[in-house]
Amino acid sequence: MPQTLLLACDLSAENRAAFARAVKLAHAQGCRLDILHVLDPYLPHQALHDLEAGVVHELERQLTDIREDYALTAPETLIQTVTGAPYAEIIREAHDRDATMIVLGTHRKRGQHALVGGTTLARVLSRAPCPVLTVSHSPEQAWQDVLVPVDFSLASRHTLRDVLTHFPQARLTLLHAWHLPGDDEMGSDSGYARWRERELAARRIRLEAEIDKLMEEVGDVPELELVLEQGDPGEVLMDYLRRQPPDLLALGHQDLALFGRHQPAPLIERLLAEVHVDMMVCRAW
Repeated sequence: MPQTLLLACDLSAENRAAFARAVKLAHAQGCRLDILHVLDPYLPHQALHDLEAGVVHELERQLTDIREDYALTAPETLIQTVTGAPYAEIIREAHDRDATMIVLGTHRKRGQHALVGGTTLARVLSRAPCPVLTVSHSPEQAWQDVLVPVDFSLASRHTLRDVLTHFPQARLTLLHAWHLPGDDEMGSDSGYARWRERELAARRIRLEAEIDKLMEEVGDVPELELVLEQGDPGEVLMDYLRRQPPDLLALGHQDLALFGRHQPAPLIERLLAEVHVDMMVCRAW
């Protein structure tokens, strides 16, 4: 039985990139593509019946257009509608279908953190049982450069395995944020500065050894780079994304809380409101 990739589609113009990406991924990975649209349960019964037929027809038309635009062979496909709260139904259907991944389009609200936190996208990213891909860029832009924040925990290892499973040919950048004790208070002291340089060099050696161990666990890997930056993990990540946005950001579900714990807005809200990057959020198991 093929694995299932779940595309949650709302028929908006912003969703076209996600639709095309999902078709391309399902074809490349040999998955069945389940396309889901959630209807408002409070509409009159007859209106729901008529709307369902129209939605399915439109999804079929979009699927045909996307296949022709990108010259893709159609994967095994199932198109369905359900009624309910969109985020809850997407999560429920992912559970029921044992989906290997959820694909969602993004509706960017730049700089508007308060408008992001309660959205369907933010809720699915926080609660889904499987990796979630958020897509805004055209599928013609290959995911060649993937940024993975790491703290070398078991959760980080799981995220890295998910990345290598789905994107085995990507170039990986592992971003590790570090903060030495006393740096804020003694940073200008010359003796402390010399100690800091020695400590940083030793830390890089230890982290490179950790990477070697990690690579032995996950098997063959593509090109890989370790980046060490000083500071709060959330701020380091946001600054890096602004300077050098990758094709894809891959991080663990636990990072959404961990990396943003000292910030005025949760990390998920900042990522959705402040930066323009495709993203994969993985579970910690």
